[in-house]
Amino acid sequence: MSDLPEPDRIEGAPHPRETTRLFGHGAAQAAVLDAFTSGRQHHAWMLQGPRGTGKATFAYHFARFLIATPPTGKPDMFGDTAAPSTLHIDPAHPVARRMAAGSESGLFVLRRAVDEKDKSKFKTVITVDEARRLKEFLTMSAADGTPRVVIIDAADEMNVQTANAILKLLEEPPANTTLLLICHQPSRLLPTIRSRCRTLSFNRLSAEDMTQALAQADVALPANMDHLNALADGSVGEALRLLNLGGLETYARLVELLQNAPGLDRAKLSKLGDGMIGRAKAPQFDLFLNQIDTLLSRIARTGIAGAPSVEAAHNEGALLQRLNPNQAAAKAWAALHQDIGARLRHGKAVNLDPAVLVVDTGLKIDQEAAKWAAKR
Repeated sequence: MSDLPEPDRIEGAPHPRETTRLFGHGAAQAAVLDAFTSGRQHHAWMLQGPRGTGKATFAYHFARFLIATPPTGKPDMFGDTAAPSTLHIDPAHPVARRMAAGSESGLFVLRRAVDEKDKSKFKTVITVDEARRLKEFLTMSAADGTPRVVIIDAADEMNVQTANAILKLLEEPPANTTLLLICHQPSRLLPTIRSRCRTLSFNRLSAEDMTQALAQADVALPANMDHLNALADGSVGEALRLLNLGGLETYARLVELLQNAPGLDRAKLSKLGDGMIGRAKAPQFDLFLNQIDTLLSRIARTGIAGAPSVEAAHNEGALLQRLNPNQAAAKAWAALHQDIGARLRHGKAVNLDPAVLVVDTGLKIDQEAAKWAAKR
């Protein structure tokens, strides 16, 4: 299974089903353990929170636990009847080994499939064809009475037909089956789906948990973890993307470029845009657009709350304070943040030349800087 393309795998990191330790989210773990040990296990749980904060990792830990752990009061294969105090299952356990290999018969993962027309891409939504495979799984695995777990990753990627099929499952839950719906944007789900799930909220990870989670993924940590933590904002997934795509360096270049605002170096701005051209550079371009959004957001907040306590690049704090010295400037920068965000989304949607989009955005930021900051 590891040789097949997977939409929920981040390049350079183990898949969530392969991780053996869970960092953070003690409240969520306590909630599911309490439900399990008290005999009030819910048939559907919605794991909601920002991307990259460990929802999928938690889902696989929970799935391993449910399949490998007998109901409270019944002895396991070693004769132990003590109530479990953690979701951790020994990696040597048969269920853990099968799940890591993607061959656990009690688990079904509903996610986006590979696009039939372009095998290098994934479908943009979870289609009803995948939901039909789930129905087959539930039918074929119903006879033996063993626990079954369905992970939907991510539930807000289901199209209407798939969502309706899942709603029917939630209304008439199959026996011995637990559904785990991973959700990044709950507002995109049908209210009737949300109302039939018990919610687990996942917050952004602390700096310490981020470091431990990245170390577990066997990632080489940057020299300045503060910059990575500031940009990733408690998301391991975003941290990995930044590291894979050179995001720390790109953001540092943006900050360095703006040090001369007003009066940006157009040649450097054009060179930056030229580096985003081509299909192979699409991931870097997407990251760049996100970093423009991040930078503008950090500029806008500075006029009200002051410079961020943790810099995302060297000399960023002084730059933000120079560009946004007061509340009047903060209001103007916030308006520009919204305007540029809309322009970038539109430009990407109509496949505008990335170089043109980068230069246009830089010049608009420079024009705003001319209103509030003295030229260096």
